[in-house]
Amino acid sequence: MKPVRLPASATSALPRWGIWALGLLYILPGLFGRDPWKNDDAASFGIMWTMAHGGISDWLAPHIVGLPMPGESPLTYWIGALCIKLFGWLLGDPLASRLSTILIFLAGSLSVWYATYLLGRRSEAQPLRLAFGGQPEPKDFGRTLADGAFLIYLGCLGLLSHSHETSAKGLQISLVAVALYVAVRLFESRSLRNAALLGVTLGLLILTRGWVIPLSLLLGLLMLAMLREKIVAAHLLLVGLPLTAIVAGAWFIASYALLPDSAAHFAVWEKLNLRQLGWPSWTALAYYFKYGIWFAWPAWPFAGWAVYAWRQQRTALHIALPLTFFISLTAAMLLNRHPEEGILLPLLPALAILAAFGLPTMKRGAINAVDWFSVMTLSACAGFIWLAWIAKESGWPSQIAKNVYRLAPGFMPEFNLLALVIALLGTVFWVLLVHWRLSRRPSVLWRAVVLSSGGVILCWLLLTTLWLPWINYSKSYAGVALQIDKNLPTVKQCVDTNVGPAQRASFAYFGGIPFAEFGQQRCDFLLYQDNVSVKTDDAIWRQFKGDWKLLWTGRRPSDRDERFRLYQRTGK
Repeated sequence: MKPVRLPASATSALPRWGIWALGLLYILPGLFGRDPWKNDDAASFGIMWTMAHGGISDWLAPHIVGLPMPGESPLTYWIGALCIKLFGWLLGDPLASRLSTILIFLAGSLSVWYATYLLGRRSEAQPLRLAFGGQPEPKDFGRTLADGAFLIYLGCLGLLSHSHETSAKGLQISLVAVALYVAVRLFESRSLRNAALLGVTLGLLILTRGWVIPLSLLLGLLMLAMLREKIVAAHLLLVGLPLTAIVAGAWFIASYALLPDSAAHFAVWEKLNLRQLGWPSWTALAYYFKYGIWFAWPAWPFAGWAVYAWRQQRTALHIALPLTFFISLTAAMLLNRHPEEGILLPLLPALAILAAFGLPTMKRGAINAVDWFSVMTLSACAGFIWLAWIAKESGWPSQIAKNVYRLAPGFMPEFNLLALVIALLGTVFWVLLVHWRLSRRPSVLWRAVVLSSGGVILCWLLLTTLWLPWINYSKSYAGVALQIDKNLPTVKQCVDTNVGPAQRASFAYFGGIPFAEFGQQRCDFLLYQDNVSVKTDDAIWRQFKGDWKLLWTGRRPSDRDERFRLYQRTGK
């Protein structure tokens, strides 16, 4: 027996303008008015920037101004480099590269919405018919569930920062969502066209972050197809798999044909993919539960309930398909010997869709508990963001102000009226949303998650308006790059270095530092990165032979450990 009994009044959909407004309000803050930030964001920008201003070899073999990045697949950087080519002259290269994140986010979120909508329209997903009529129409039920899945997807805490970076992780999760949507179409139509589209999507996933995730999805889909529709399995093997190989193989073939050292590049790429596979370990399992609990909030409680509530219909496509994606990706993660946040991201689309089917079956008490938790937690978080901003601007409360400036010494507060107005409007909207939810007590299905997603969007909006200058000061290498540039000759000369990818990209872009290509040149200048705890220079002399004179030393004010030193060669 189906676990859902609903009146038509519970399936009122969000207005289309509201869906688009929430999506844009989620993705746009944090993209403007900042530099590329340390770690993945700056490193990814460095690859895109190098491609955009380079030749065909730079597009085929990702690198950061001469530093090889052989473990990286190129698709994300192709998209960002193309955006730089088209809009860099107008917006500047960093902002132009971040236009790609908007397109990638829209592709992922729309795929989650449409996949849920198609699954929600299916007959086995429909609520029980009421004795005197009044149950929702299939399209209305599917649309309401899709709205709920979209809100849950936006509310997932793990997606928040990664969806605003230019790294390959954002594209990977969006392509997983696209694959899920195309898989729904394939199981519904059993057509060769959709099998081909799924094969192309899996090939693009290989070009994004390697073959481990696409392989796990393909194996999971083949198992599900063998149990449900053997013709779908045949289409996957005869059409989907060859197209996956063709799409991914185009990069390999072009590289082998045009790049003399492509064999070594792909040997490293393959080795890094194989490093993701091993025997299941307690380390991976502990990481999964330790970080997955907050990473996938609020999706996982609703998703878990959906699997339980629909247990008697567990073979229905709206449960079986997203559950297959979730199990396949979980297996791939548990086999990974080096777990990190990026391998949790692909779980979110399937969890969001499963969670949407848990909404109609949850008891009112459970929904109210989630609402109150969201209101209390996210309101407290937003309140603290406001309080700390007041302290930063006015010096009161003094202890909070001291802590803020201790974390970013030398920071000068910048008052921005437009940012303040946007933050105030966002806060007013949150208050009105909470009042509407608690006073009107609407019966619509998505009421259970609107506060979770709204509160997450509010906190992100406050951070990226009120706190953006402070965060940018703490995470950008632009200031250090300008200091290095001042201590180099006017006529730029080759600089050897051991700095990491993010630092190399930032120094090359902001300071115009002419770094040597990896292992190919002997330079008269050396930029060395180490830790302030290191008291001797023995490591420098072992790695970089010769006599060196110190010209400059410095670091980011917010980083007490990292240190950069600039040397000039004085002898052979």
